[in-house]
Amino acid sequence: MKDLRDRVAVVTGGASGIGKGMAARFAAAGMKLVLADVEGPALAAAVAELRRSGAPVLGALCDVSKPASVESLAQQAFDEFGAVHVLCNNAGVAGGMPKPIWEQSLEDWSWVMGVNLMGVVHGLRSFVPRMLRQGAEGHVVNTASMAGLIPGAGIYGVTKHAVVALSESLSNELLLQGAKLKVSVLCPGWVNTRIIESERNRPEAPREDPGPLAPQLELARRAVAQLIAGGLDPLEVGDVVVEAIRAERFYVLTHPAWKNMIENRMQNILEGRAPVGVPPPGASWPPAAGE
Repeated sequence: MKDLRDRVAVVTGGASGIGKGMAARFAAAGMKLVLADVEGPALAAAVAELRRSGAPVLGALCDVSKPASVESLAQQAFDEFGAVHVLCNNAGVAGGMPKPIWEQSLEDWSWVMGVNLMGVVHGLRSFVPRMLRQGAEGHVVNTASMAGLIPGAGIYGVTKHAVVALSESLSNELLLQGAKLKVSVLCPGWVNTRIIESERNRPEAPREDPGPLAPQLELARRAVAQLIAGGLDPLEVGDVVVEAIRAERFYVLTHPAWKNMIENRMQNILEGRAPVGVPPPGASWPPAAGE
C-alpha cells in the first residue's frame, strides 16, 4: 500500500511508546487515526497532541485482553471513519518479575498472555473480517519483539514467539485467499518506552508477594532498564513501520545489526544444540556490574 493519505489506521497501545511513535508518523503521512489504550489520561493527551498537528483522531479506551472491548473498538472505528486500512496490534506489557519461568505465578501468565498474545488474536478476529469485506488494500502490523526470534525472555518471550508464528500463519492464509490485505510482524530491539513500567496498567487483583530478587536478577533488571532508556526513539520505529507498509515487508527489524542473534538461534536448531543465545554486536550478557 504505497499511498497512505486519507487512509485510516487503528493503533492499540497508541497512547505512548511505539504505538504513539507509529501514530505520529501515520499522521504525518496524512492518515486518519484511531488510538486505543487502557491508560485514560495518557490517551487523552496523545489524542490532543495529534489533533493539534491537524490529524483527524478518535480516541478509544480499550483493554485488548477482553474480546468485547476490542469488538467495541472496531465498531467505533468503522462508525467514525467508515473503513480501516491499517491495523496495528501493538499493545503489550513486559509483565512479571525476572524470576525463573517455573516460579512465575498463574496470574502473571494470564496477564501477559492476555495482553501480548490474546490482544493480537482479538484484534484479528474483530478487524480482519471487516477489512476483507472492504475489498481494498490494507495492512496488519503485529508488534512482536526480537524476543520472538531469539531464545529466552520468560513469559514475555513466549508471547512474542507466539505473535511471530501467528503473523506468519495469517500472512500465508491471506496469500492463499488472494486477499489485498498484507501483514508485517514488527520485531523491535531496545526502544525508549515505558514498557518496564507495565505494572502501572495491571488490573488490580490479589497478587503473590514476589519477595526480594536474587542479586544477579536485580542486576539484570537494572541493565535492561538502562538499555531501554538508551534505545531507539519511538518515532524512528514509526518511520520503519511506514516504510515496511509501503514496501509490503513482512519481517520488520528495528535493529538489523542484531541479526547475528537470529542466525545463532537457527544454527542451534539445525545442529540440535542447546538454545544458548549470543549478545548483539558490541554488547555483553550477562551484564557486568556497573553496565
